[in-house]
Amino acid sequence: MSTGGSRRKSLVRLCIFIFALAGVVILIKLTNIDRYLEKEQLRDWIEGLGMWGPLVYILLYSVTPSLFLPGTPMTVAAGLAFGPFYGTIFAITGATIGASLAFLVARYFARKQAANLLRGRLEAIDDGVKKKGWVFVAITRLIPLFPFNLLNYAFGLTSIRFTHYVLASFVFMLPGTTAYVVFGSSLLDLVKGRVTMEFFAGLALVLAVSFVPVMYRRIQKKG
Repeated sequence: MSTGGSRRKSLVRLCIFIFALAGVVILIKLTNIDRYLEKEQLRDWIEGLGMWGPLVYILLYSVTPSLFLPGTPMTVAAGLAFGPFYGTIFAITGATIGASLAFLVARYFARKQAANLLRGRLEAIDDGVKKKGWVFVAITRLIPLFPFNLLNYAFGLTSIRFTHYVLASFVFMLPGTTAYVVFGSSLLDLVKGRVTMEFFAGLALVLAVSFVPVMYRRIQKKG
């Protein structure tokens, strides 16, 4: 794919994210729900759950990939509920567990079903693993070459070691996770009309993550 095509895809994804966010903010304003949205009240309620709050969140996130549900809303929700620091910890934990579960299901329990699901895509992923090993996992975590949920099952059908897969997934999903959690942590303030430093930091990180594929294509082209 050309750099121009990669840039257009990144712009489309970013525009969809921004328009979806704007739609949510407008809906909240029109319905006056924002009267009940106070960061302090939400955090107090979460803290009142004790250890169950983070555990339930991680459990829900861990089943998201296996059910082919989008992970971005869950990631953003971590910022809303737990703030940028703990939100990132809980979100990356849930995402890594979820990716690992799908991998194990494909490798040990449902190889045939996963292979049928990945028909037409598995060969390219398997070839990438054979040539680059864990580096290919790292690339696909940073750059959305394939749908994330399908990718988790696909790696389970390749020869990559489980420990390499988990470590590469954790490390290289972290930038995107951090970006959306930090951005999510600013949303309640944004809805209330307050633009915070967390908003600008999160937006900058989301923009950076969105254009990683463009930079990768340019580097690949020069190489």
